[in-house]
Amino acid sequence: MAVEIPPLIKPSRLRRRGGLLGECMAEFLGTFVLISFGCGVVATAVAALPGSGRAATPTTIFLAAGDWLLITFGWAFAVCFGVYVAGGVSGAHLNPAVTLAMAIRRGFAWTKVLPFMLSQVVGAFAGAALVYLVYHNAISAYDQAATGPKVNGRTNATFSIFATFPAAYFHGGVWGPLIDQIVGTAFLLMLIAALIDLRNQAVKANLGPLLVGFVVAAIGMSYGANAGYAINPARDFGPRLLTYAAGWQSYAFPGSVSGVYSGYWWIPIVGPLVGGTIGILIYDLFIGDVLLVRAELGELPEPGRARGVKEVDEE
Repeated sequence: MAVEIPPLIKPSRLRRRGGLLGECMAEFLGTFVLISFGCGVVATAVAALPGSGRAATPTTIFLAAGDWLLITFGWAFAVCFGVYVAGGVSGAHLNPAVTLAMAIRRGFAWTKVLPFMLSQVVGAFAGAALVYLVYHNAISAYDQAATGPKVNGRTNATFSIFATFPAAYFHGGVWGPLIDQIVGTAFLLMLIAALIDLRNQAVKANLGPLLVGFVVAAIGMSYGANAGYAINPARDFGPRLLTYAAGWQSYAFPGSVSGVYSGYWWIPIVGPLVGGTIGILIYDLFIGDVLLVRAELGELPEPGRARGVKEVDEE
């Protein structure tokens, strides 16, 4: 039985939200949901579970692969529900790399690119602020209990709740983490393009957001350990701004840990923007163009089978 839902604000005052303003509001809220649950699951794994006595010690994290699976599935759900929230209004990009790729290859209006990106960054900042509000006691407890290098009393471990950094085995190099972000985001856009392509085996029954979440989980499981699989400039930059304001200082900007890495802050921005563009171009080159040619020919052979050869009867 359908239920009529009255508006909170008079329809005459809602008209401004019917266009770009409403889409930006949806991008803000969708990204807010994404970061609230994504950074929230990392806060649970890094600070809340150890601090609440649910781990071996107050600073015990990542003893086994299960800890990483908790985070990868948490981010998958975060993406899924963020897309469900915003998808009907803005298409739920929630990621500047997605917005740029859609402008380059899917006809998304260039005039909307910067407003969308700004809304995503602000939404990410707000989501990170909520996580900090909820978990600041656990974060402080972890930082106090932890030994080793600290900046302003903060640790790199608690910084990782909000933003990303490269593994020590890169020895501070740029190219390894940059390639990692390009590859991860290329897969993200390639698979998103496949999932939403109605010419291909498109997802039915509004399951697209769920499968996009699965895509993010797959990337995290396969390519996440190198640099935390930001694969989204807003997802990293917005929370990074929050951590800088909250006292993590050089961990956030310029993104440095003495003897491990330095000046990292720009890599989760540039890498995903480049990778997303590459990913959607690869999809269109190998799959999209083939589907277009088949549609123009008007004869679609079964997937995996060659087109039949017409026989000419001899007289």
